[in-house]
Amino acid sequence: MSELTQQHDVELDACHLACPMPLLKAKLALNSMPVGAVLKVLATDAGSQRDFRSFAQLAGHSLLHETVEQAVFTYWLRKEC
Repeated sequence: MSELTQQHDVELDACHLACPMPLLKAKLALNSMPVGAVLKVLATDAGSQRDFRSFAQLAGHSLLHETVEQAVFTYWLRKEC
């Protein structure tokens, strides 16, 4: 993983939350962040992969990186607008 994806401004632990809560909490967090800031999200809901990919495209944010380790999905989103 690159240094860019390791760095983040805010971390959101959405583990053990069912769909759509990880995405809703991430959206609220991004709304309070300045443009260019990076949000790291941890989630255990398998549907979050589809949700975060679609959300990033539709909302105009950048999904910098995503990983899956021991059933924990981790996403790095940069707020673009």
